[in-house]
Amino acid sequence: MGATDDDNALISQCLKGDHAAFESLIRMHQRMIHSLTFRMTGSLADGEDLAQQTFLRAYEQLGSFRGGAKFSSWLYRIAVNTCLNWRRREMRRRQLHAAWADNSSRQRAEPAHPADENDLGRRVQEALMKLPAKQRAAMVLTVYDGFNHAEAARILGCSETTVSWRIFAARNKLKRWLKPAARGSPGR
Repeated sequence: MGATDDDNALISQCLKGDHAAFESLIRMHQRMIHSLTFRMTGSLADGEDLAQQTFLRAYEQLGSFRGGAKFSSWLYRIAVNTCLNWRRREMRRRQLHAAWADNSSRQRAEPAHPADENDLGRRVQEALMKLPAKQRAAMVLTVYDGFNHAEAARILGCSETTVSWRIFAARNKLKRWLKPAARGSPGR
């Protein structure tokens, strides 16, 4: 299934220089992109920045959109790639900071309260952030955003088998990391 008629009309207008048409595309898709970038970063501020970068890149690359896939899938792919690139830069930055001041980890440490029910959401988000970026992307797309494995594979630029493997590996890690939190909760 290709882009919707609404998307195609707006894209055509954008390519003719109509900035209001691109603003309409942003409004139509901003919630899903903000949701994705937040889940990929764990930070509202970083998520907001990456969502803006996604839309800027989409605007710059709009001429390369061919309409063979849904516009939202094309936009998701740009967002995922933007997040993965951000993650690599962020990891390099953190490594440099850690080498410069190894006591920074003690300053950032927060006491955990696994018994607090309200704390579970935070712990799940923290566990999600510990996953390798590509496993996190597969989980976010399939679990949180409801894409099937084929759609996630197109967005991530890999095979369905790779998506399945990433999800399998991510779930095993999350179960292991969150097991202490689930002791008092009924299991699945």
